[in-house]
Amino acid sequence: MSKKRREIPVFDHPIIETHCHLDYLKDRPLAEILEQSRKVNIERVITIAVSPENLAAVRELSQLEPWVYGTQGIHPHEAESYSDEVEAEIREHARDDKIVAIGEIGLDYYYDNADRGVQREVFRRQLQIACDSDRPVVIHSREADDDTIAILQEFEQTLTRRGVIHSFTSGAGLARYALDQGWCLGFNGITSFNKAENVRDIVRMAPIEQILLETDAPFLTPVPYRGRENAPFYLPFVAEKIAEVKDLPLDQVLAQTYQNSLRTFFPQP
Repeated sequence: MSKKRREIPVFDHPIIETHCHLDYLKDRPLAEILEQSRKVNIERVITIAVSPENLAAVRELSQLEPWVYGTQGIHPHEAESYSDEVEAEIREHARDDKIVAIGEIGLDYYYDNADRGVQREVFRRQLQIACDSDRPVVIHSREADDDTIAILQEFEQTLTRRGVIHSFTSGAGLARYALDQGWCLGFNGITSFNKAENVRDIVRMAPIEQILLETDAPFLTPVPYRGRENAPFYLPFVAEKIAEVKDLPLDQVLAQTYQNSLRTFFPQP
């Protein structure tokens, strides 16, 4: 390597990784990734389901360690593979002990990998699962702000746990709606990218009480490790960037985002 990259900082306050895809990580053995994450004080990890093929894999991963958790849901890219059988599987496991949310669900009009009408139907059906199972939701929304708002409005009274719009890259309109309705916004390595001033503008807008930290690993590796596969152990760089953008003490960002994560995914009875 031509220049030495800064070591990953280790903070006294623990961090919760609210969104990654452990089954997609290929560069290093998973046990090594989890060990390295613990060394930088990642206290809990949530690995996210996206397709019928990895619903069971996520459940298995959530059993690896007491501090690894999962979700159940179908990504909008996979909406056309949704079926009554898939829905039954999600419903069956929605309230498993190590399953903390319904997701990753939503709308993606950027890639249009699935028919938009099908995406909307599948989004609604999975929001209903969240309502019925009293689980929060992990939402993916890309180039679909208006329809995301319209569908969430249909569930304002029944979706009591809310959740997060993850990897937030949408406009101020969706941000304001979500924040007003009590949703969190999830931010990751994109906040450190040179051309992501639009995302940093939303970070400035969002109250720190409604921000969650995530990596979306193996994607979106933060500076200074762009070009490498992302992993939960890079999360301290995201925390630093949020503190910088919001001009807040790092300790405050770490403490508040930790509490936000507990409130969203691990509420006390």
